[in-house]
Amino acid sequence: MTDNGTTPLRPRESRRARRRRGLTATAAGLAVTLGLGLSSLTGGHAVAAQESAGTGRASAAAADTVTEPQGPEQTGFSSAFRYSLLHPTAVPAGANDWACRPGPAHPHPVVLVHGTFENRYANWAALAPRLKRAGYCVYALNYGAPDAAPLKATGDMAASAGQLSAFVDRVLGATGAAEADIVGHSQGGLMPRYYIDRLGGADKVAKLVALTPPNHGTTFQGMGLMARATPGADELLGVSCASCEQQLVGSDFLRDLNSGGGTVPGVDYTVIATVHDQVVTPFTSSYLAPAANVANRTVQAYCLTNTSDHIDISYDPVAVRLVLDALDPAAGEHTGC
Repeated sequence: MTDNGTTPLRPRESRRARRRRGLTATAAGLAVTLGLGLSSLTGGHAVAAQESAGTGRASAAAADTVTEPQGPEQTGFSSAFRYSLLHPTAVPAGANDWACRPGPAHPHPVVLVHGTFENRYANWAALAPRLKRAGYCVYALNYGAPDAAPLKATGDMAASAGQLSAFVDRVLGATGAAEADIVGHSQGGLMPRYYIDRLGGADKVAKLVALTPPNHGTTFQGMGLMARATPGADELLGVSCASCEQQLVGSDFLRDLNSGGGTVPGVDYTVIATVHDQVVTPFTSSYLAPAANVANRTVQAYCLTNTSDHIDISYDPVAVRLVLDALDPAAGEHTGC
């Protein structure tokens, strides 16, 4: 017995314990880093919020329930993210006006879909009001986590696609539109493909505009490959963040989703990537296979000195203009530095 009354581990048990700790650390570290390195922004708020969030999953009905007023318009991700930690159900300005009716200039309502470890306010506190001022009916949902959790989209992506399906149905029912356009960031640009391809969304979606989506998975600068090569790491990561494991290169989810070519006829796809992406690596993994209904864009092709990265691309002026141009090419948005 040791001084504290415990039985010392035998050498083999000690090695097993160290291995378990190593696997846990690898999976936890990958989950955190796949969370876009947000720990520097959250401080203690994220920990407290996650502890109070519990383990339940939000239902599709609860996921689009507005329980707080619209938050203020923001000019950057950091300030929007900090606000969302204290207001996890906040709605970005201009979004979720259920009395809005699309006009002939923009007949499709726009549904905004946030990324992993983000939420609707953090992602869209600039683009939502911009689209509203441009004459669009704009809607944004939270998904993939309990209502009280500020860091969302960690749940299984097939289940999250079901939440998106219910939300789009609500949007179409409220607006009377036949189809919606979807704009998504990161997982929010990937997961809607499952909804479109597998859950009947192809008949309800006209366009998918995806900012830095991991369409073919991410190596996450080698950490994803390390997780694949470490026995048990995939399982541990999947327990802590199911969608994180599904977004790694070589995941069963991605192999299945991409097995049919990755796109469906009748839907227009636009991918907007950045060479400075530090989460989806290589950044070209965002691109979809060339097709008549696919446009792959890179912000540096329009502004060589642009420094936008994975985290802040939804606030980048060049990327925003590319989104607007994808939604309405006739508007002729000038895209440059």
